Parts: sequence; C-alpha cells; structure tokens
Amino acid sequence: MDEILSKYNTSIQGLNKSEVLKRQKKYGLNKLDEKKPTPLIVLFLSQFVDVLIALLIIAAVAAIVIGDYIDAGVILLAVLLNTIIGFIQEYRSRKAVDSLKSLMVKKTVVRRENKISEISADELTIGDIVILEEGSKSPADLVLIESKNLNCDESFLTGESEAVVKKTDDDVYMDSNITLGHGIGVVKNIGMETEIGKIAGIIQETDDETPLEKRVGKLGKVLSLIAIVVCIIIFVLELLKGIGLVETFMTAVSLAVAAIPEGLPAVLTLTLALGMSQMASSNAIVKRLLSVETLGSCTIICSDKTGTLTENRMSVVESYLLNEDKTLLISKLCNNAVIKEDTVIGDQTDGAILKFADGYSSSLERVDEIPLDSNRKMMTTIHRLDSENEIVLSKGAPEIILDKCNHIDKDGSIEIINAETKETILKKINEMSENALRVIGFAYKINDGKDIEENLIFTGLLGLIDPPKENAKEAVNECINAGIAVKMITGDHEKTAKAIAKQLGILTDGQVITGEELRNMSDEEYLAVAEDIQVYARVKPAQKMRIVETLKKLDNIVAMTGDGVNDGPALKKASIGISMGSGTDVAKEASDMILQDDDFSTIVKAISEGRKIYDNIKRFVKFQVSTNVGAILTIIGTTLLNLPLPFNPAQLLWLNIVMDGPPAQTLGMEGAEKDTMTRPPETGDILTKKTLLEIFVLGLVMAIGTIAVFSWEIYSGSSIKKSMTVAFTLFVVYQLFNAYNGKANSDKSSKYLYLGILLSFSLQLLIIYIPQLQIIFRTTALDILEWAIIIIVASTILIIQKVMNKVIK
Repeated sequence: MDEILSKYNTSIQGLNKSEVLKRQKKYGLNKLDEKKPTPLIVLFLSQFVDVLIALLIIAAVAAIVIGDYIDAGVILLAVLLNTIIGFIQEYRSRKAVDSLKSLMVKKTVVRRENKISEISADELTIGDIVILEEGSKSPADLVLIESKNLNCDESFLTGESEAVVKKTDDDVYMDSNITLGHGIGVVKNIGMETEIGKIAGIIQETDDETPLEKRVGKLGKVLSLIAIVVCIIIFVLELLKGIGLVETFMTAVSLAVAAIPEGLPAVLTLTLALGMSQMASSNAIVKRLLSVETLGSCTIICSDKTGTLTENRMSVVESYLLNEDKTLLISKLCNNAVIKEDTVIGDQTDGAILKFADGYSSSLERVDEIPLDSNRKMMTTIHRLDSENEIVLSKGAPEIILDKCNHIDKDGSIEIINAETKETILKKINEMSENALRVIGFAYKINDGKDIEENLIFTGLLGLIDPPKENAKEAVNECINAGIAVKMITGDHEKTAKAIAKQLGILTDGQVITGEELRNMSDEEYLAVAEDIQVYARVKPAQKMRIVETLKKLDNIVAMTGDGVNDGPALKKASIGISMGSGTDVAKEASDMILQDDDFSTIVKAISEGRKIYDNIKRFVKFQVSTNVGAILTIIGTTLLNLPLPFNPAQLLWLNIVMDGPPAQTLGMEGAEKDTMTRPPETGDILTKKTLLEIFVLGLVMAIGTIAVFSWEIYSGSSIKKSMTVAFTLFVVYQLFNAYNGKANSDKSSKYLYLGILLSFSLQLLIIYIPQLQIIFRTTALDILEWAIIIIVASTILIIQKVMNKVIK
C-alpha cells in the first residue's frame, strides 16, 4: 500500500483541496476529449471536394450552358445524393464517442482531507482515493490498495463473461461493475489516458477509404481525363474545318457531358441501397452504403467463436461419474445460477450444470461460500447436514480438483486414490478436452475444521460444450469455396478452440496461436506468419486491432466481428467491422454492419450479396464506358473522314439521359451470377485489362457500324436530317442490345432489364415520330427498310460479345 501511495504522491487520508486544484490544472478533468467538431455546414460542403463530384458539377454547368436543364437537374440530384450520404457517414463517427461518454460514471465516492464525500466523477484527479462498493462502477482507472472479496465485471472491456476477483495491487478499469465485495483504490489514469479513453481516441479517427471508393475515384479520374482530352481534340478539329465557334463549343461540351460517367454515382447509390435493403431482410444491417460492396471484396473473415460460430449456450454432453448422487448434489448446491423460464441467470457454465441436476432435490442450508477466482479455479460451498456436521462441496478445474483429493467415492465406497486411478481420471480429462469440452471436476468432504479445500473426495467429471451452430460448418465451407480465409478468434483455451475449429473446417493445415504467444512476437515475426494462422486462442479483445492491422498490411480486405467496448478499435480499423445485435452500443457505432441474429452464416449471405452488387457495378460501368467510347470514336471518325457530325448536341445529351437511365439502372438490379460464391474475391480495378479490351472492341464496332450506315445514307442521297436520325437511332439500338449483353448468368432472372430496354426504345420512338420532339431533337420519321438496317447492324454487337466471351479469357 505504502509503495502505491508514494508512487502517486498521495496518502490514505486523500488529497487536500489545493493539491486537487493543482493536479486538475496539470492533468485536466476526468472527461473523454472530443476533437473540436467540424461545423455541420463545413462537413457538408467538404463532401463536394472530390474529383468525380467536381466533374459532375462541371458537366451540369455545361448542360445548363447549352440549355439542357433536365440533364443538369439529374446530374445535380446525383451529386446531392452522394454528398448527403458522405455527410451522414462522417457524422456517424461522432455518435460512437457519445456512446462511450454515456458509459462514464457520473458520481463517485472519494476520501479527501480524511473526509468521505460524493463528487462528480469529472472532478477526479491522479492520486485521489476512491471508495468502491458492491453495485458501484469504477469512475477511472484505479490501482487497489485495499480489497475485501472484490469482484469486477470487466466483460464490456475484456470480453470475459465471468467476474474477476481483484486483490491489492490489481488494476480496476473505468466503468467496471463491482459485483461483489468492496475496496479502496488510487486513481492512476483519468479521461483519455484510461483504457476507455484510448478506445475513444481510436474511434474518432477518420474511416479509411473503402475498396470501391478507391476504384471509383481512380476510374472517374481516368475517364474524365480521356473525355477532356478528346473534347479538346474535337474542338480544335471542328474549328479547323471552319465550323462556327459557338456550334463547335456546344458539340465539344455535349460530348464532354456524354463522355463523363455522371450516371455512375446515381447507379452506385441505387445498387448499393437495394443491396442494403436485401441484407436487412437477411438480418444484416449495413450502416455505411459503400460497405455493402466491401463485403464482396472481403478476403479474410476474423470471427469470434462464442455466439457467432457457436450457440453461446453451454450444455453437458458427457459425464464420468464415480458417484452420480453426490455429483448431482454438488451440481445443485455448489452453484449460484438461477433458471427462470428456461433462461439462465448468472454464469452460463453454472447454468448448464444446474440443468444437468434438474430433478434432483436437496434442502441443505448453505452456511458459507468461497467464490470462484482465477487463481484457485474452483468454487466451494459449505452446507449444514445436522446440528453438528457440515458438508463441503467443491467444483472447478478438473486437474486442480483432483490434486485436492486423496480419496474417490465409488457409489458410496470410499477408496484411496492410487497412481493407476489418478492416471485413468487424467486420461478421461484429456480425452474430453480434446473433444472441445470444458471439463469440470466435482469433490466433497465432511467438514473437519481443517483446510476447507484440502483432502477432498473425488466424485466425477462433467464435460460441457458450447456447440457449433448447425449452419456454421456449411457457411465456413462456402467461404473456403469462395476463396475467403476464415480465422477464429476466441478467449477460450487452446484445446477447445482447436477442436471447435477442426469441427467447423476452419483449422486445416494452419497454425494455432495463443494471445501470449502473439504478445511475445515482434511485428516482423508476426507479419511473416499472420496469413498461416487459422486460430487465435486466449486472445484479449485489445489484440484484435494488431491482427487486423497486420492482415491489412498484407493487402487483405479484412472483416472483423466484435461485441464489446474494447472491440471498438478493431471494428473501426477493419475493412468492414461487424458487430453483434446483442453487443454494446459502442461496438455497434464503431462497426459498418450489425448482425441482428449474431450468426456467422449471415455474414456469408452478406458477402454473396456484396459480390452480386460488385458484379452489377462492373456491368453498369462496362455498359456506360462502352457507350462513351462508342460516341467518342464515332465523332472522331466522322471528323477525320471529313463527314458531318452524326449527332447534334441535343441528341448527344439524349444518349446520355437514355443510357444512364433505364438500361443502366436495371443492370444494377440483376441477380447473382451462378459462380458468385465459387470464385476468389476480386481486389483489382473495376475495369480489368480483359474488360477494357472488350469495351474498346464494342465501342469500335458501334463506331464503325454507325459511321458506315451514316455514310451510306448520305451518299445514297438522304437528307442530313434523315442521315443523322438513322445514325442516332442506330447508336441508341446498339446500346439497347449492348445492355442485353450485360445480363447476368443467374438462376434468378431479373425482368427489370427487359422493362428498361423496352422503356428506352419507346422513348426513342417518341422523339422520332412526335412532331414537337422532332423539332427539339432535329429528327424525322424512319421507314421499315431503315428500321431493318438499324436492327440488323445493331444486332452485330450481340455476336461480337459472344465471340469475345470465347476468345478473350
């Protein structure tokens, strides 16, 4: 005690008023700091500082310049939607800190100037003497100078469900519940220096970009740069041909609007929102829109064992009983759990043992108890047999119980434990442990007034298990088939973790490592073996962040599950943090997704949905970019061939509206590909080399077909208006056939794409045949022969795609 008091320059009487003020000035108040919050208006406007958003705004301004207010409105609506979503995501991180602040104790009892008083917990400072009583919470990080059977519930921080016995010199963390006993502690850390404070600091950090944000950002920059360069070239070429400055500018700007993929954010938003809705119906609540796709790119899932892979429901599945009656007696009486309406109140292991003894009745009065603690690893109760005799009942870790026994009870026959008997019992303990069972030993004696927990009589063993969920093995197998590594993280013993992992198919040829072994590894040593480790046992929640950071350094996209306050940093650092519906508010706020049913198989369903969404995004992007490339190549081709431009500005904008509209939107609603969960995760660019080659070929085919038909119309004597209408309509029909090329190879056929194609075709008919629209778009009616040419030429895009599917691998 004196050493601790001296270390913190205090005394058992507590600090005086002047010293308190002096230390508060030096260390600050016992509060969780928040970064000075960005004003909401600044936070909102900062969402516009993005390359793609800036280009969309430029495109909208360009549309206004040429008088296309409808297109400008659509573009600006897409911009607004994306900025609102970004604003909500950043605002969310503030709520995580608010959740932590709500955990902090409001009042506490201290001794100052040798007087005990209740003060606001904010006023605590280093060296304060704090009084802890049963039912109270620790207001800061303390070191104990006095402990009377003090038990703390630290589950919110450590993940361990059992209360921890605290002795003198032990640390008690901020917000720990005092479940039993009382004590006195010296404040060692306050505010942001406490364990909870360190978590608050990490949770306030800005989220990393999701894989999709990185890919879309890169794609937007590349496409926009190409579009701007092409527009400048077209502008110069048209001027050199002697075309008027205004008309040339309008054509170049129109091409820029058509070439910049401003429909991408809108389709992304719709596709991701539909995915969120679908996941919600499967018990996965996604809080961050772009995280929907991140799941699809996931390469590693780090999953908790208890409650996620297993039932979180201990039950006795095996027994080795030398005296069944006595074992049932101990199970019933040496137990603090209560069962109400089949629900266990108290320790889950005690609850399972109590259920095992269901039906056994005994009314022996309990006169004393020595509670379970982490050092003794056993619990003992003393009961009155009659007016003169008492019986001692003990249960606990089997090796420890066996070491305390010098006799066994074989159905009433008391025998001395010899080497052979002990070896048989130890063999049974080992056999049960190898089968992933938590083994509990049972013993008793008539109280002889000597050492209570010595010279006991052994009665038997019970083997308990938290069984794997029925669908967990199948879900793990799905992940393996999908190229996703599953790593199990648990606070359980190594043998139990190993056995469960083998049952589930998680542990195959990889390593098993304990938290202590991980702690003793250097960063370089761990980095070298991290991907080979399949099971982490006896791991503290605080170590999860190191696991996540290391796996991410190896270019993995990591999903991490967690439910406690101390899981917050790891959930925040993970590529996608997944909290449990039954978890703490802090874990939920720090995570990207909440599992309402705490079920691993729900993660797998969400990954499948994420992959479907990413496939649909690629589908849309390929379709949209091939349209852009086709338009650019067509205009460049006609310019170089000294032909009139085949599209006027209004038609170019119409192409943009129609192709960004129904076909593109419905491509984002396609069903999952048949191989969705039988191929490795995709971690590359949205546009792979194969896709880029296909886009160029498709764009080239459209350009060649359009220029060829346009030239034929001109040279066959058709008017410029007729020729342009044919070329324009051909290009639109090309897009509709190309949209069909993007259809998913799915068991669940989507009718939306057909409806989208039909709607776009109907709209095209309107602007060709309705006089008022003919004036706006400078079109004219087409006859049957012209339609036949258009359909035949445009359908070549279907043949080209089929050939490429076979040739380009």
